[in-house]
Amino acid sequence: MIICAVRPLPRSSIVRRSYRCISLALLTASAAIAQTYPARAPRLVVPYVAGGIADYMARVTAEGAQESLGTQIVIDNRGGAGGNVGIEHVAKSPPDGYTLGLGCLGYVSNAVLQSKITYDPVKDFVPIGMIGSTPQVVVVHPSLPVKTLKEFIALAKQRPNELQFGSSGPGGGSHLSVELFKAATDTQMMHIPYKGTAQAILDLLAGRIQFMFDFINTSLPQIQAGKLRALAVTSAKRLEALPDVPTVSEAAVKGFEAGTWCGIIAPAGLAQPIADRLNASFVKALETAAVKSRLSSQAIVATPMTQQQFAAFIRADAERWKKLLREGRLQMLD
Repeated sequence: MIICAVRPLPRSSIVRRSYRCISLALLTASAAIAQTYPARAPRLVVPYVAGGIADYMARVTAEGAQESLGTQIVIDNRGGAGGNVGIEHVAKSPPDGYTLGLGCLGYVSNAVLQSKITYDPVKDFVPIGMIGSTPQVVVVHPSLPVKTLKEFIALAKQRPNELQFGSSGPGGGSHLSVELFKAATDTQMMHIPYKGTAQAILDLLAGRIQFMFDFINTSLPQIQAGKLRALAVTSAKRLEALPDVPTVSEAAVKGFEAGTWCGIIAPAGLAQPIADRLNASFVKALETAAVKSRLSSQAIVATPMTQQQFAAFIRADAERWKKLLREGRLQMLD
C-alpha cells in the first residue's frame, strides 16, 4: 500500500503532491500487473479464416514468442467482412493483455476507405509490433508484348484503361498496390475485382485479364512453368525465390515499395509494462533463425519493430490511403 501524508500546505502544493502520489500509485500497480502477467494464455485474434498467409504469419510468430512469454498463445480465427469482424472484436475487448489482434494492411485501409467502420486504427489500439511483410510480383500474361517494367508502363500510357488487372477484391492488397503504382507512374488501368486471388489467377492464365500484382507463393509455380511473365517485385530488395527479377524501384519507379504487412495490436488502454513485455517476446521470436526461416519460406520478410516504430508505420500507412482518396485515385468502398 502507498500512503501519502499531506501536512498543512498551500493548496497548489497539495494538488502537486496529490498528482505525484496518484502517479506513483499507478506506476506501482502497473509494475505489479506486469510481474504477474501472463497468468493465463493470451488469445491472438486473426481476423481471417485459417490457412491463409496472414494466419501463417500469426501462428509461426506466436509459436516463437511462447517460450519468452512463458505461456501458450492461442490463435482465435474470426474471419468476416474483410477482416473487420475480428478487428472490431479486439477493439471492444478488455485492455488486459489477454486479447491481442493481428492487424494487417486491411485493418488500416478498411478504416480509411469504408465509412461504416466503427474503429479508429490509431486511437482504438495499442501497437505492439510488426511481424513482417509479404511483397508481390508484377506478373503479366505472356501474350502481352512487354519484357520489362518500363515497356509495361509505356504500353499502359499508350492504352489508358485498356489493360485490366485482377485482385482479391476492392481494398485488398493486390488492389491497393496497383493503385499506388498507378499514382506513381501516372497511368490508368482497369480494376477487375474477384472474390479471391485464386479466381483472378485463373483468368490471368486464360488471358482474360492482362496482369496482376500477386503474392510470390501463388504466382511462383506459374512463373517457373512459363505460364506467367514476372516483370518486377515490390520489395525493397530482390527476393531469393526470384533472384533475376528486379525490384520495381530498380526497374522503373525509384523508391516504390508495396505489399501486405501484418503486426500485433491490442485494445487501447493496455498497461505499458504489459505492452513492453509483449513487444520484447515477439521481437525476440522474429530475431531467431527458426522463425525467420519459416517466414522466409513463404516469402515473408520478418520486420521486427519497436512500439514507436510500428505506431509511426501505421500512421504513415493510413495517410497514404487518405492521400490517394483526396486525389481521386481511390473511391470509398461502401
